[in-house]
Amino acid sequence: MIKGFATHEGTERYTERFAEKKKSGHFRLSQELWFSSLGIGSYLGGADDSADTLYEEALRTAVLSGLNVIDSAINYRAQRSERSFGKALKILFEERLLSRDEVIVSTKGGFFPFDGVYPADPEAYFLEHYMGRLVQESEVVQGCHSLAPDYLEDQLERSRKNLGLETVDIYYLHNPETQLSSVEPAHFRERIKAAFVWLEEKVKEGKIRMYGTATWNGYRLRPDQPDYLSLEDLHFLAREAGGNAHHFKVIQLPFNLAMPEAWIFPNQRFGAGTVPVLQLAHRLGLTVMTSASLMQGKLAGPVPDFMGSYARGLDKASQRALQFVRSVPGVTTALAGMKQKAHVDENIKTADVLPLTEEELILMFQKQG
Repeated sequence: MIKGFATHEGTERYTERFAEKKKSGHFRLSQELWFSSLGIGSYLGGADDSADTLYEEALRTAVLSGLNVIDSAINYRAQRSERSFGKALKILFEERLLSRDEVIVSTKGGFFPFDGVYPADPEAYFLEHYMGRLVQESEVVQGCHSLAPDYLEDQLERSRKNLGLETVDIYYLHNPETQLSSVEPAHFRERIKAAFVWLEEKVKEGKIRMYGTATWNGYRLRPDQPDYLSLEDLHFLAREAGGNAHHFKVIQLPFNLAMPEAWIFPNQRFGAGTVPVLQLAHRLGLTVMTSASLMQGKLAGPVPDFMGSYARGLDKASQRALQFVRSVPGVTTALAGMKQKAHVDENIKTADVLPLTEEELILMFQKQG
């Protein structure tokens, strides 16, 4: 496996190759690394060779165009997204077009993944390959999700092999709120803390550099809803697991024009009050990755003409939608699935213009409301 990991010096060197984009505010310093304001995701697409090839070409185009944030998960496309990215990165490193220390690679564990193909009977596949072998039934919820450290150990090793990387820069617990459908809050906290203790050990072993939570509902709900996650509480558990120098440094959640809760909904406890999760993440010094920045393609279609007056110099709906997300205070990187080179070519133009001001963001949001 390829040694190394993203560093301050490496990511800064990367930004210097894209000086104009750096001037436009495209690169942001967080956790002593330079993150591109847009990142390539890999959720959508079939589990087939043609999709693999498209993702390999898209990744190559992305990193050679100024996107150094790469996001995947072991269950995406039956492990093929990780493998496609790993293959593309290996070639880029061999061709000396990219260095390992210049790119920030993240992946996720928690859901049971298939292996290369989607089986006709997923439940039978999970029973055969996971239950009683890699994980005990008592550690599983909804028949497909576990945060047990022994299970996560297996998943991380598979991800490292799939990506061909000795060290993963960011490792997420994938949708941990899934556990809340089956376990009581106190038991959930025990599971999270055990996972955090394991993650701290993986940092010491050099297998990951930092960790976080990649969620769907958890950070967007009211505190009285079953799947709600308290970021303050998770941060406290990380301190219990790793002390003040813990490595819980990143969160990922959906955020876009149609799902604006992270910016406007004060649902996160902080002291005696509540604030939106983006504000709390900033106060806690966390990096924020937004998933579904284009709402899985739904915001790439027609949008109201008024958006053009706020997204200066951007003609495409997808560009304007990404411009909104990456401009909101507290967002480090807006992730978008890009399984074609054409998607990258279109989206990267967003990085050529300055982010919107807060006043423009508010006007844009109010008008689309």
